Amino acid sequence: MLLTGAMALAGCAKDSGGGGTNNNAQGQGCQLSAPPAGAAPTAPGNEQQQPAPQAAGMRVGLAFDIGGRGDASFNDASVAGLDRAKAQMGFSDIKELDAGAGEPEDAKQTRLRQLAREGYNPVIAVGYSYADSIKMVAPEFPGTKFAIIDEDVQGIPNVTSLVFAEEQGSFLVGVIAAHRSKNCHIGFVGGVKTPLIEKFEAGYVAGAKAAAPDIKIESKYLSPAGDFSGFQDPNRGSEVATSQLESGADVIYHAAGASGKGVFSSVKSSSAQAIGVDSDQYNQPTVAEYKDVIISSMLKRVDFAVYDYIAAVARNDLSSLPKKFDLGIDGVGYSTSGGKINELVPTVDAYKAAIARGDIKVSDKP
Repeated sequence: MLLTGAMALAGCAKDSGGGGTNNNAQGQGCQLSAPPAGAAPTAPGNEQQQPAPQAAGMRVGLAFDIGGRGDASFNDASVAGLDRAKAQMGFSDIKELDAGAGEPEDAKQTRLRQLAREGYNPVIAVGYSYADSIKMVAPEFPGTKFAIIDEDVQGIPNVTSLVFAEEQGSFLVGVIAAHRSKNCHIGFVGGVKTPLIEKFEAGYVAGAKAAAPDIKIESKYLSPAGDFSGFQDPNRGSEVATSQLESGADVIYHAAGASGKGVFSSVKSSSAQAIGVDSDQYNQPTVAEYKDVIISSMLKRVDFAVYDYIAAVARNDLSSLPKKFDLGIDGVGYSTSGGKINELVPTVDAYKAAIARGDIKVSDKP
């Protein structure tokens, strides 16, 4: 009988995949796949970083997406890059303009025109919602350099697009969610159902299923395309997260801007676990009350992109910017703040290396 019991325990250990554990004494967790083998390639850009250019006379304008400073997510990531550039490059003249929920399209055009007319150069538009406006305004100010985050705008010489491989970073936190779920049941909450936010969902689902093929995944968006309130509705975020938790999900990843605060609130009330987005949300002051349930965040290095863009403008060399900020140059990634996933790092990094090598192709569509 003792021998039979030992063999059964050995079989369970083998079925867990050998590449990671759930550390769960209450639930069975997922049957985990072994992580991929192989070394990471040498990343381009590992050469010594250039010193920060000095640009004391530069005047930088920033047009925020909904939420502005303090959203603990996308906008705050852009702020981090701007603040770093300001500190290292010596300029002091910056102007930030906020967006309003439900505002008309011409309000975005007005913000961009105001910054350009007042002599701010470059002008950075934070978010794909500025796509139509920047196409209208940038040609009116050919001497002003514009950048737009999260939208690939082609054919306008004074517009630079700063885009990311969100699906790759989301794949990594999907792996984390699968390893951390006690119920083998996880959730995703998206802010607005657009192709951009669907990239987060696509990567998350792909990563979770790569780590645990039988995992159950709940996905829900807070508002349809065209309705940007989903990025600024914590109450709705809380309702959707609560529904997923009541269905059995015990790890929830959000890509919902300021609505993520509501997701975190529900997760904390249910003693579940959460994964943040864009910034390292464990370290964000505006969501500090939820840090005990934030096990990781998908890092979208908007801060790197904003800093690098301002530096490139200061050097008058925009050709140095990458076409896309992806895993290969750490343009996306995951956080380990709080030490809650330390033992998973080798496993997650094995998937990261496989993506960087091209062994794993991550779709950007659900």
